[in-house]
Amino acid sequence: MNSQQLGVALKSGQRVYGTLVISPAPSWPTQVKRLGLDFVFIDTEHISLDRHQLSWMCQTFRALEIAPLVRIPSPDPYQATMVLDGGASGVIAPYIETVEQVKALRGAVKLRPLKGQYLQRIVDGHEDCGEELSQYLKVYNKNHLLIINIESQPAIDALDDILGVPDIDAVLIGPHDLSCSLGIPEQYDHPRFDEAVRIIIRKARASGIGAGMHFWAGLNQQVTWAREENLNLIIHRADILAFFEYMDSEINKIKEALDDKAV
Repeated sequence: MNSQQLGVALKSGQRVYGTLVISPAPSWPTQVKRLGLDFVFIDTEHISLDRHQLSWMCQTFRALEIAPLVRIPSPDPYQATMVLDGGASGVIAPYIETVEQVKALRGAVKLRPLKGQYLQRIVDGHEDCGEELSQYLKVYNKNHLLIINIESQPAIDALDDILGVPDIDAVLIGPHDLSCSLGIPEQYDHPRFDEAVRIIIRKARASGIGAGMHFWAGLNQQVTWAREENLNLIIHRADILAFFEYMDSEINKIKEALDDKAV
């Protein structure tokens, strides 16, 4: 999918599929293409990728019509602009908890190239940019998606107000941070975690935007949320996790066959 197709799918409730990709190897994008994925998730919050590597990855995946969604290290509008300049189809902003954060990111992703005081007056609702400029900005930013991470109890408490900010394309639940914020670290089968996930998905879908999660703790839970609540931005596992699990299993099978000690 290109970014426009992905944006339409997210808001309509169509399920879209991707995975976390950390490898900048030149041969990797064509192999990922064979999986039939709609997008890739590239995380620069937790993974060391320099700007040149990141731009190369984004441009290559986009050329293959696999939309690259890049999580920036912090909810910083300048970092959002930087990754879009590098070729990202969309920005994922981590640990969002306030309307002000989302407004600033909206300005960077959906209202570029406006900056400064003029942009601030527009995002605060104190000034209208007019029909001609509005149309220009719509075309200029038609390929830019804005996705916000909801991963704490304060974010859930403020979610109605956050979702009132225009131009959000999807929310992405951060399961690890959310579980910690709820006081139940990594207890992904806990009823309180399940309830929080369902609240976030329901509110997002009721607002007409996509709802997703990067989840790795079990297929059944992921399928249940997708079927029962219409979780539709599905980020499954990661290239490095698939490599580890497959290699770990295969190497241990070889060791067992040769009567060597398995680990």
